[in-house]
Amino acid sequence: METQTVSIRVNGKATSQEVEPRLLLVHYLRDKLNLTGTHIGCDTGQCGACTVLLDGRSVKSCMLLAVQADSADVTTVEGLAADGRYHPVQEGFWEKHGLQCGFCTPGLLITAAQLINDEPDPSETQIREAIEGNICRCTGYQNIVEAIKYAVQKARSGEPGQPIGSGVTVAQ
Repeated sequence: METQTVSIRVNGKATSQEVEPRLLLVHYLRDKLNLTGTHIGCDTGQCGACTVLLDGRSVKSCMLLAVQADSADVTTVEGLAADGRYHPVQEGFWEKHGLQCGFCTPGLLITAAQLINDEPDPSETQIREAIEGNICRCTGYQNIVEAIKYAVQKARSGEPGQPIGSGVTVAQ
């Protein structure tokens, strides 16, 4: 079977592997790199559970071939925390109970992180519009919106996130 070398920087770490040209990015992340925080939901790009950042833009990794991400920078939910501290959206989901079963959470966290990066002071309408491509079957979205509002305030304050291992546990 024909293979192609793919070199992708994932969560700040360079990776390079031989892959089949038809391998989806979500399977590259989960099966080749063991980054299982990126969930597989619908396989049709409808649910958003597989959302990752590709060169700073959110994409549904079930709709992108790994070879299309060659030479790109990918951030998964595992890469949100930095310097031993949770990202504000991770902390917000914990503090404001923005998750229940947790299946949609990785995609929502990534989507929210991009929103905050692009729009440091989003309105509630902007928050709701940003997450409309992420389906959650449990929460009813209100706590997710509150979690993102919390994250906006946290990010704006410049206060560091809670240290990892501080009792805040984030679903992956």
